[in-house]
Amino acid sequence: MKTRTIAAACLAALPAVAAADDFSATVVAGHPPVFRWVQMIDQAFAPGVNAALENAGHNMRFSGQYGGSIAGVGDELETVEAGLAEIGVCQSLFDPAKLAVLNVTYYTPFVSDDPRQVSELMDRLQREDPRMAAPWEANGVVYLGAPVGIDDYLLMTDFPVESLDDLEGRKIAAPGPAINWLSGTGAVGVSGNLTTYYNELQTGVYDGVIVFASAALPGRLYEVAPYVTRFGLGAQYAGGLCANEAWYESLPSEAQEALHSGADAAREWYLDQLETAVETAFATMAENGATITEASVEMREEWAAGMENAAREWASQLDSQGAPGSEILTLYMETMREAGATPLRDWDRE
Repeated sequence: MKTRTIAAACLAALPAVAAADDFSATVVAGHPPVFRWVQMIDQAFAPGVNAALENAGHNMRFSGQYGGSIAGVGDELETVEAGLAEIGVCQSLFDPAKLAVLNVTYYTPFVSDDPRQVSELMDRLQREDPRMAAPWEANGVVYLGAPVGIDDYLLMTDFPVESLDDLEGRKIAAPGPAINWLSGTGAVGVSGNLTTYYNELQTGVYDGVIVFASAALPGRLYEVAPYVTRFGLGAQYAGGLCANEAWYESLPSEAQEALHSGADAAREWYLDQLETAVETAFATMAENGATITEASVEMREEWAAGMENAAREWASQLDSQGAPGSEILTLYMETMREAGATPLRDWDRE
């Protein structure tokens, strides 16, 4: 008994060995995993998080719920905010009421066709500028990163486009604020998104769509809209990964840091994959019968010059609501020019 008592006393004197903490998170995306911004979760974000946690003896298990199984396109932010999921691909493009200032790129077309430039700049601004972070905070979520950059938008139609006159009266679908790009072209803008484009084109609801090459290929849009015109409408920012604020704050600092490390890994994976995919998309669409045309400088300038300055209207409307719309517009345009972009129109200076 004496020996057991001494042994027990010695064990009690030893420091406690903490068991490795395991964390778990449900990740939602309205789009199916055929799209890259969903693929990046399993391919890069989750492995990146666990690589960062490994040295601390932690692990995080992820349950991916994609394709609308929990949250539809544009519902991800609300789902994460409500705590029905811990993390989501929260898309400002499809949630303009709550993430309005983050849609600045969609109100400023013809600025840059480089998705890496646009993505990295928007990612940095949200991390460094409180005005860009405010919409996330106002909705009970934390911006993690992994910006969803969109490659240069183009026009895909079921008819050839040799001049802007060919768009007169045509029904052209576009996502969210991109409908504004059609002002002055004579086309009839219709709101749409990638999940419906193919069927709507096939059935004649639309005559064409404003879309980007890396999504047009997996969506097989070249089958129903074989005329591809590259107007250089611009690369865009559509959202990023966000986390439920209460859940995020409940995590230890090393887990929070790991989430951001995973998002950084996802950003690099995504942009590398995107750049390769754009090249592949154009080559494959051409091989499958698409007619790909580069719009002339004159056509591009005509389109840009004929547009209403929706950026100014957007900014003024936000200003009237107490949001820093004009400040964000100037911030984005000036930062892009400093980064080497040459906009066809200086939307902030008109």
